Amino acid sequence: GFLHLTTFPAVAFGDKGTSKARSCSDIRQFYSGKRFSLDGVPQSEISGEHLRICPQGYTCCTSEMEDNLAVLSRKEVEGVLKEAGRSLQNSLNGQYKTFDGYFLELLNRSALNLQESFTATWGALYVRNSQVFSELYMDLRHYYRGANVNLEDVLNDFWARLLEKLFYHANRQYSISEDYLECVSKQIDTLRPFGDVPRAMKMMVTRTFVAARSFVQGLVVSGEVVRKVSQVQLSQECMRATMRMTYCPHCRGMASARPCANYCSNVMKGCLANQADLNTEWRHLAETMMQVADRFDDPSGVDSVLLTLPVRISEGIMTMNENLQTINSKLFQTCGNIREGGFSSTAVDDAMKGGRVTVEDKLDLTNLFSSSLPQVTDVTARLRDLQSYWVSLPNLLCSDRVATGTGAEDKCWNGMNRARYLPEVMGDGLASQINNPEVEIDITKPDMTIRQQIMQLKIMTHRLKNALNGQDVDFQDTSDDVSGSGSGMCTEEMCSRGPRLVDLVTETPRRYPLPPENKRVKASANQNLPCTAIYLLSLLMLLLRR
Repeated sequence: GFLHLTTFPAVAFGDKGTSKARSCSDIRQFYSGKRFSLDGVPQSEISGEHLRICPQGYTCCTSEMEDNLAVLSRKEVEGVLKEAGRSLQNSLNGQYKTFDGYFLELLNRSALNLQESFTATWGALYVRNSQVFSELYMDLRHYYRGANVNLEDVLNDFWARLLEKLFYHANRQYSISEDYLECVSKQIDTLRPFGDVPRAMKMMVTRTFVAARSFVQGLVVSGEVVRKVSQVQLSQECMRATMRMTYCPHCRGMASARPCANYCSNVMKGCLANQADLNTEWRHLAETMMQVADRFDDPSGVDSVLLTLPVRISEGIMTMNENLQTINSKLFQTCGNIREGGFSSTAVDDAMKGGRVTVEDKLDLTNLFSSSLPQVTDVTARLRDLQSYWVSLPNLLCSDRVATGTGAEDKCWNGMNRARYLPEVMGDGLASQINNPEVEIDITKPDMTIRQQIMQLKIMTHRLKNALNGQDVDFQDTSDDVSGSGSGMCTEEMCSRGPRLVDLVTETPRRYPLPPENKRVKASANQNLPCTAIYLLSLLMLLLRR
C-alpha cells in the first residue's frame, strides 16, 4: 500500500517533460465495448506491480481487468477453434452425404433394374419368387449401413434359396417336401449349378461393399474426432499466453500494436500442441481413404459392380437352365427319387424358358458412370485439402491478427513492448514445446481426450487398410468370448483356438459384424504376423491356467 501512495502521485503529477500520467480513456472505451463494467477502471495510468500476466510497467489495467480480459482471450480463441471445427465437420458431413447418396442411388437402381428386366424376362417365375431377390438387396443395404450382417452368408443363402426355388419350379410335376429341398440346397458346393457366377459375384460384391462401408465409416469417425477435439478446453497457461499477446498491449496504452508473426506462432503452437499430435494419424486416415476412393474410380468400381448384379444373377440362372437335366439326375441320385403329383410339365417348361437378361435393356451405363465419378473425385479432393488441418491451425489463428507490412518486424508487440521478437519458432506437437518461451507446458502430460481420438483414427485406418485387401474386420465386442472363430487376418487352423481380436474402444462399443470366413484367401507371410501373436498368446494363457 505504502508503495502505491508514494509512487502514484509521482505518476500523476510527475515532471512535466516525460512522465505525466497518460489518460486511460482509450482502454475504458474498449473495455466497456467488451461489455465489462467500468467500476474501478482507472482514469489515468497507475503503477503496475499488481499485474500477474502483463509486463509490470505503468498501466491502465487493474488485477480484475487483467483476469477478465484473460478469460475473454481464451474464450475468443476457443470460439475460433470451434468455428473451424464446425466448418470441417460440415465438410466431412457433406462428403458423407455425397458418397452415401451416390451409393444408395446405385443400389436402388440396380434393384429396380433387376425387378423390371426379370419381370419382362422370367414373368410369373420371377414374380412368385421376387422375395429372394428383394431380401438380397435389403441385406446388402443393411450391411452397407453398418448392421451386423455377414456378407458371405448373405450371398451363400441367396444362391442356396435360389437353387431350391428353381429346382422346385423345374420339377413342379413332382410333390417335393421341405426336407427334400433342404437336401437340394446342401448340394450347391459339389454341384455348382450356377457355374462360376456365385464365386465371381462374391469376390466383387465383398470387395466393393467392404470398401464402401469402411469409407463412409471413415468419414463419420473423422467428423466425430473433429467434434470431440474442438470441444477440448485450452489450458490456464495458454490463457495467460493469449492474454499477454492479445490484450496486454491495451493495458500498456499500445492498442494499435499487433503481435509479431513468430511470437503469435509460438503462442498458438504451444496452445495447440496436443491438437497437432493428431496430424500423423489424421494424415494416415485421409491417405488410406483416398486409396479406397481410388478403388471406386476404376472400371471394376462401384458403378459396374452394383449395376451388373442383375446380369450376373441372370447368367447364373441361365447356366442352371442349360444343365438342368444333369443337375436333376445328380440331385435325384443324392437326395432320393421324388414321386409325381404336382403340376403339368408344360407350364413348368414355359416358366423356365426365359431369355437372357442384359443390362443394356434397361440402363444407359455410360451416362451413369460419367455422372457419378465426379462425386467420388470431389470427395477425394476435399480429403486431400484437409490432410494438414491440425498443424495448420496455429497459422489459421494467427493469419488475421499479426503485424504485417514494411518494418512490422521491428515495431510489433513481442509480449513485453514494441520491438523485434527474437526467439525461434517451435516445431509442431507436444514434444516440440519443451523450450517454448511463451507457453509453459508439461510435455509428459498429454491431453487424454485427444489421445483417445488418436486411437480412434488408428483403429479406423486399420479397418480401411483391411478393406483394401477385401477383408472385413469390424469385430463384435467379444471380450467375454475367447473361443471365437477366425479374425479374417489369418488361416482358420491357426486362429480358430485363439482369442478374437477386439478393437480398443474408448466409449460404449458399437456392435460390428463378425468377419466372413475367408476360406479361399491364402494368408501371405505378413498377414500371419498378428495371427502368430494371437496363437502364442493363447498358448501362454493355457500354460498360466495349469
